[in-house]
Amino acid sequence: MSKFKYLTFIFIVTSLLVTMGGSVAAASSPKAFAPSLGSAANFVGLASSTFTNTGSGIYVGDVGVFPGSEVIGFPPGSVQNGAIHMADGVASQAQLDATTAYNALAGQLCDHNLTDQDLGGMTLTPGVYCFDMSAGLTGALVLDALNDPLAVWVFKIESTLTTASVSSVALINGGQALNAFWKVGSSATLGTGTRFSGNILALESVTLTNGASMIGRAFGLTGAVTMDTTDAPAPIANTPMRWNYYVPITTW
Repeated sequence: MSKFKYLTFIFIVTSLLVTMGGSVAAASSPKAFAPSLGSAANFVGLASSTFTNTGSGIYVGDVGVFPGSEVIGFPPGSVQNGAIHMADGVASQAQLDATTAYNALAGQLCDHNLTDQDLGGMTLTPGVYCFDMSAGLTGALVLDALNDPLAVWVFKIESTLTTASVSSVALINGGQALNAFWKVGSSATLGTGTRFSGNILALESVTLTNGASMIGRAFGLTGAVTMDTTDAPAPIANTPMRWNYYVPITTW
């Protein structure tokens, strides 16, 4: 067999293996990864202009603002395992680190494009999920880690993120709330009674309406963070805690 014919034969066999799912794999698909939050990981909420709490909510982790200087609503709100930072060096560095993380999320390649689809009723495995415009959640979203405690979800949303009343984000099969990242191109609003999981990095602002709560972090990189913790059933926390969900998904 000539050298040319031999190479042609190898090429054909290789092509068949790829087509038939053989041992020669196609290029691997993008994989979500958790960006470093740096010093921002210590915060549960960080605003650029003003941080406002309404209600007797409990915040587990640091709360702060930079370059603005107003943190409003403590008391009646309270901070545990953390401190309030107003226009100081700690808040300044945290804003820089949060912005770096935002940019790292923006650079990740999409695994799935969910534009024009509501997240409610979905069960999503680890990956990078993209929305060309806004994203909405009505009802329950389940993140399934497939028994991998290091599983990561990245949601890249070019415009707003909005959840309807009594919506939820829950994790199953070993999933960690702090490994879910929501990169929001403008502002995020969590509707009344929402139980949210993950780190929200919004280019503008983050708002939690009456009775909403979350395990994760809320960063408003150029705007405000506003949390109405009146009737909130659980702390706003940057560490895993136990929640009893009002929907029959799982118990933390």
